[in-house]
Amino acid sequence: MSNNKILKIQKLGFPWETEDPFLMTVHHKDAYPAGNEKQGPAVSLEGRNLGEDFTIKDGFRMYHGTTVPGFPAHPHKGFETVTIVLEGLVDHFDSTGAKGRYGNGDVQWLTTGKGCLHTEMFPLVHQDKDNPLELFQIWLNLAAKDKKADPDYKMLWAEDIPVLESAGSNGKKTNVRLIAGQLQGKNSLDPAAASWAKDPDHHVGIYLIRMDPEAAFTLPAVSGTLNRNLYFYEGEEIHLDEETISVYHRAKLIGDQEIEVTNGTKEAYILVLEGEPIGEPVAQYGPFVMNTEEEIREAFNDYRRTQFGGWKWGRQDPVNERSAGRFAQHGDGKVEKR
Repeated sequence: MSNNKILKIQKLGFPWETEDPFLMTVHHKDAYPAGNEKQGPAVSLEGRNLGEDFTIKDGFRMYHGTTVPGFPAHPHKGFETVTIVLEGLVDHFDSTGAKGRYGNGDVQWLTTGKGCLHTEMFPLVHQDKDNPLELFQIWLNLAAKDKKADPDYKMLWAEDIPVLESAGSNGKKTNVRLIAGQLQGKNSLDPAAASWAKDPDHHVGIYLIRMDPEAAFTLPAVSGTLNRNLYFYEGEEIHLDEETISVYHRAKLIGDQEIEVTNGTKEAYILVLEGEPIGEPVAQYGPFVMNTEEEIREAFNDYRRTQFGGWKWGRQDPVNERSAGRFAQHGDGKVEKR
């Protein structure tokens, strides 16, 4: 590889490979059909491995859902999920008593901390048209000192997320949504209180970039210890300085030099994840992320003993009313409506 600013180029899989402080990224894109009276698909589900349906069939997957697609009640501990919904809706319920519905540009920043049961269901609210869904779920690790934080979440509503727009000398535009971090003097909304991203010295950045054909954009130099990854997930090709990258590849970039991103002849969509590493041991088993194997065993014992507060919602795959709209009801009773 001729460009010393690019440390690695890799084809994207499922999930996407990440680096400290990130643990994992998953890109879900499903062409769900019109919904039925239960907000599930109004089509036959015959031939699917319901409960473990991760293979695209007729344009969509049911994941662990059997009636409504999505992820029924499951535990997490020791890290954060950042769920960015580009299109479609997600219904959230958790063991703190919180629930909500968000989507179409909204972001949920969930700190699982000392343990949380939650759901992510994808209600098909439209009965007269298709219900396409596209989202990213990013797992961001917590430092050891924050792994016992109380579980909580913060909503970053689409209307409030800062957007940068720039144009090159050719007039072609680049649009950047700042989910986390700082660019060109503009700051994102605050992340959750216990997050590694809360300290600006940790340089955590989550950026969604849309580029016109032939647009150009420069990622700034930050630090020599920064882990920076660019995920090119839709388009045809982009150029990082002089290196050509094909769609559905990630490029690991050096963190202390600026790098120019120039688009090819089709509109391009890019996710950038960057941050200073936490630099602590990672012991992960399924939904639990701790620092040692002993802590993993303790996490499982804690879950078996307490169920992380127990499940308050009856069914394992609850959904809100079809007409609920976008809202967040937190465990402390606070309600946000959009």
